[in-house]
Amino acid sequence: MIDARLLPLQRAVLRSPAQWLAARGTGADAVSIAGFLVGLLAVPALACGAWTAAALLIAANRLLDGLDGAVARIHGPTDRGAFLDISLDFLFYALVPLGFAIQDPAANALPAAALIASFSGTGSSFLAFAAIAARRGGASPAFPQKGIYYLGGLTEGFETIAVFLAMCLLPQAFPVLAWSFAAACAITTLLRWRMGWTAFR
Repeated sequence: MIDARLLPLQRAVLRSPAQWLAARGTGADAVSIAGFLVGLLAVPALACGAWTAAALLIAANRLLDGLDGAVARIHGPTDRGAFLDISLDFLFYALVPLGFAIQDPAANALPAAALIASFSGTGSSFLAFAAIAARRGGASPAFPQKGIYYLGGLTEGFETIAVFLAMCLLPQAFPVLAWSFAAACAITTLLRWRMGWTAFR
């Protein structure tokens, strides 16, 4: 919901480290893969109940996710980079609830499943809209420098990570947070369906 407003601040903060990496020959794809591997480590941390470590790994994943875009703007964005970025992001989002489900299946498995299902709705509507908008030559006015058409919504990247970090800080509240965010994701999906229905008629 507020991703577009945070972009100027994000770019200002990440400009210097991105220039440092680019000057040493580090490519954006390498940063994307490194970020995903760091985020992947959050799953066993969550499964073991190492909440602080999991929160730090999730935050590091998001930092590297922003950094790959900053490096790409220096070297020049590529279609492969855009594909890799969004593919790894969506998988990472689904793996975090899985970690909570493994940690306490009795309490967390069902809300985790509902949250992952809701991510399927937001992700599929996002990508379907992007694919058709690209075929029509559309561009997202809110995210003009993104590699694909970015369709906003009630639940975007910032809100997702804020909820993940809240879950790590209050792991006993995971079921309530998961059900609540799944409902917000369902609203986002419905709104995107409506946008697609209207835009592509």
